[in-house]
Amino acid sequence: RTQRTPPARRTANMLTVALLASTAFSGPIARAPSARSAVRMAEFSESVPFLVKPSKLGKGMAGDVGFDPLYLSEFVDLKWLRESELKHGRICMLGVVGMIVQQFIRLGGPYYDSPNPVEAALKTPPSAFGQIIIFCGIIEFITNNGKMTVDDMFSDSKRVPGDLGFDPLKFGKDASKRGDLELKELKNGRLAMLGFAGLLHQAIFTGTPPLSPLSPLDTY
Repeated sequence: RTQRTPPARRTANMLTVALLASTAFSGPIARAPSARSAVRMAEFSESVPFLVKPSKLGKGMAGDVGFDPLYLSEFVDLKWLRESELKHGRICMLGVVGMIVQQFIRLGGPYYDSPNPVEAALKTPPSAFGQIIIFCGIIEFITNNGKMTVDDMFSDSKRVPGDLGFDPLKFGKDASKRGDLELKELKNGRLAMLGFAGLLHQAIFTGTPPLSPLSPLDTY
């Protein structure tokens, strides 16, 4: 006499066979990537290869080489940062020229007779410094139509960082060359910031004008 399998047990056996059949053709179970493997797969910065590339960079902006070791672009508007970089670069290009020219050409008088830029700055009266600050503030206010903060400077989406419409020699008239000129300005500005810092520290630590190490030009 054949013993019949209870319905509940027969159902359990069928589910077990179906489960085994489904797993027989499936691949290995995917594991979530560990923190170490996630860092290994991350894209690293082109200019600082031991740091992970900031997520906001690499979008085609001129001069973008992934250099943002402090990750400022993660929480500050990228356009505002570019505007700041361009303005500092332009100021330092003028500053480097001014520091060198001052060694040879001076206004004279008790406040403006020193060829050393640091000494000259320390001798400048507070009222003169105040005039410079006010004048710069007026220019900044006018060129930005009163929008000078990170929150409202680029409220107009068409505004291009650093574009003040100042091109008296019409270098940027040819649109095909404009991108190359913008990159050159940016790179010269970056170099000028480093150069200005170097000239300033030389004047502080040696007490001499920028070109004094070049003895034929030493007028100090």
